[in-house]
Amino acid sequence: MNTHAGPAYYVPHGSHWPIVGSVGLTTLLVGFAVLLNGADLGGTLMVAGVVITLGMMAGWFGTVIRESEGGRYNAQVDRSFRMGMGWFIFSEVMFFAAFFGALFYAREFAVPWLGGAGAKAATHSVLWPDFQALWPLLQPPDASRYDVPEQVIGAWGIPALNTLILLSSGATITWAHWGLKQGRRRQLTLGLALTVALGVLFLALQAFEYGHAYHELNLKLSSGIYGSTFFMLTGFHGAHVTIGAIMLLVMLLRSLRGHFSPTHHFAFEAASWYWHFVDVVWLGLFITVYWL
Repeated sequence: MNTHAGPAYYVPHGSHWPIVGSVGLTTLLVGFAVLLNGADLGGTLMVAGVVITLGMMAGWFGTVIRESEGGRYNAQVDRSFRMGMGWFIFSEVMFFAAFFGALFYAREFAVPWLGGAGAKAATHSVLWPDFQALWPLLQPPDASRYDVPEQVIGAWGIPALNTLILLSSGATITWAHWGLKQGRRRQLTLGLALTVALGVLFLALQAFEYGHAYHELNLKLSSGIYGSTFFMLTGFHGAHVTIGAIMLLVMLLRSLRGHFSPTHHFAFEAASWYWHFVDVVWLGLFITVYWL
């Protein structure tokens, strides 16, 4: 029994959504791994994993929305949500830091060492004397084992356009936030709609870029260290843009139903934090993957 004054901290009931989410994400991961190993079943498993994960997101979002709109959350719960979202974004920073670190290590250490830099002259002369330590590696030592790309994707085409799109989306979501804090519902919904549209446009252009890379440039995951780091970094970022766009779409639908007030809208803030994080990661990608 709560003997303290004031509202009690809300403890949610038992939920099956974490288990459903684990099943969905595991199915997606296993399907991706199977697909990379050439089995057709992998694609089916990936689709099943995506469907389960989206169902989990819809169900879990709905539960939390009903609890929030039902007035069950107090200021202490709001603080715990903010801390949780902050730590979640920090974990995402560490996730991308690992892939950026792999790219940095390959470019600044592994490739020069294989070319005989520093005290690694024996490595060059014994293993691959004809190896040219030039990034990106368009001519790997054993080209027969790789899908050798014809050229890299330049920074000033679709990547530059996508950078402008994401930066614009950061402005539109901030504009929507201002509208919410000032009680301007039309500005809120219009800003959210523009942000979702920009996110979808970004994904469409990235899909076009991937098709061009695969079919015309022969740039694939199997294209050595350049291909693997390129698709891992940009692919995971694209997945995060997809998740962020879904979150913002939910915020848009809630806004149209009259949810949120100038003083009670943490769900919107959490989605906007996540979207700004996605923007910042893309700037790092544009500079390190496409430009440099």
